Amino acid sequence: MMNWLKDNVTAARARMTEEMTKYKNRDFMDAVVAACAVVAAADGEVSSSEKQKMIGYMQTSDELKVFKMDDVIASFNATIAKFEFDATIGQAEALKKIAKAKGDEGASRLLVRVCCAIGAADGDFDAHERAAVSLICTELGLAPSEFDL
Repeated sequence: MMNWLKDNVTAARARMTEEMTKYKNRDFMDAVVAACAVVAAADGEVSSSEKQKMIGYMQTSDELKVFKMDDVIASFNATIAKFEFDATIGQAEALKKIAKAKGDEGASRLLVRVCCAIGAADGDFDAHERAAVSLICTELGLAPSEFDL
């Protein structure tokens, strides 16, 4: 009985580690951060609550906490700088990064869930932010209606 329990715990731990590490790559981190930037910039102002929500989510999510916060912040700042230069260019560059998650349904859904949390971070998931998340869904080949958008 003890061996069975030990084997099942070991197998579960191995599956969890595999799930967590399969997302640990720079492209996925950049895609999540770019998506957060798209949503944060959607209303024309990137609030500190949106930044804090992104960092908090990245630190607590089992799939995302594998990334170094310095890398996350640097990626976010680089993406936002492009939005500040020109919103259209910023969005196009961000969508290129987001598109790298397309085809991986688990990663894409996680990315959209993070976006929804960022959109609601300031207490008002407004029409601009919802439209940004819908655009991200479309880019990833997901139906916005699956996320109540």
